[in-house]
Amino acid sequence: MRIGAIEAGGTKFVCGIGNEQGHLEDWCSFPTEHPETTLAKVRDYFRGKGVAAIGIGSFGPLDLQPDSPSYGCITTTPKPGWSNCNVVGILKREFGLPIGWDTDVNAAALGEVTWGAAQGLDNCVYYTIGTGVGVGLIAGGKRVHGLLHPEGGHIRTRRHPHDHFVGLCNYHGDCLEGLAAGPAIEARWERPGSELPTDHLAWEIESFYIAESITTSILLHSPQKVILGGGVMQQTHLFPMIRERVVQNINGYVKASELLQNIDRYIVQPGLGQQAGLYGALVLGMEALELATTESSYSDSEKDGYLSTS
Repeated sequence: MRIGAIEAGGTKFVCGIGNEQGHLEDWCSFPTEHPETTLAKVRDYFRGKGVAAIGIGSFGPLDLQPDSPSYGCITTTPKPGWSNCNVVGILKREFGLPIGWDTDVNAAALGEVTWGAAQGLDNCVYYTIGTGVGVGLIAGGKRVHGLLHPEGGHIRTRRHPHDHFVGLCNYHGDCLEGLAAGPAIEARWERPGSELPTDHLAWEIESFYIAESITTSILLHSPQKVILGGGVMQQTHLFPMIRERVVQNINGYVKASELLQNIDRYIVQPGLGQQAGLYGALVLGMEALELATTESSYSDSEKDGYLSTS
């Protein structure tokens, strides 16, 4: 069965088609522009492809409450034109298919527990550190929702003693995203991270902020795996720096072998590489199809029961 998958990022959209076994047979990407232009390209890609459902992992914040009048919308984004855009509604009207919907980072976390670095685990946290900072969380085998969804990129963090950068976040200034996202690195040092040598102070500061957040996640969520993705984490020399600082932060308080002996296998790169979000969107589509099938069967059973007693 063919399932559609969309990783809707603030910089680019990736659309793909796969199956329940996690085989991606085709995908394409294009820049994220105005919603009308971008979603027209999405419609063109999927039209005639014969998919049974579509899963979407999107930049946010999002409305994930099915009974909300704004369910399926991107809410308070600074991305021009996308605030209050009803992505789910637009695609549902176009295709009439079950649509799965979650944040891009929750989708990436879902992909990783299904087929990637956290496969077989019930709890993991996924960070994407790139244009922004996002945190996806799987707890008890389920994506975490509630009042909203995890927005770990906007937590406050202890400041590095040698960092006096004011921060870039439009809402919070010096939150984690405002201090550690790719644009913050470039603004702080007046050149992109890709041009900075590995021994530059930038990476000491960057690893400090990421480790602060991971330490909080470990103590608050107790994940069995911490996965770090996104463009900034292509600077792989950050991994040993982050691991070392996390161990220092924990300071022996958590007596877990994953931290004491196996931290190289605890704080890791995505097993699915740069396609973790697309694989996760594929799982979202599978879940949406399963839910729609279950609801249809239940509805048919109710009708049969009503008719048999009339």
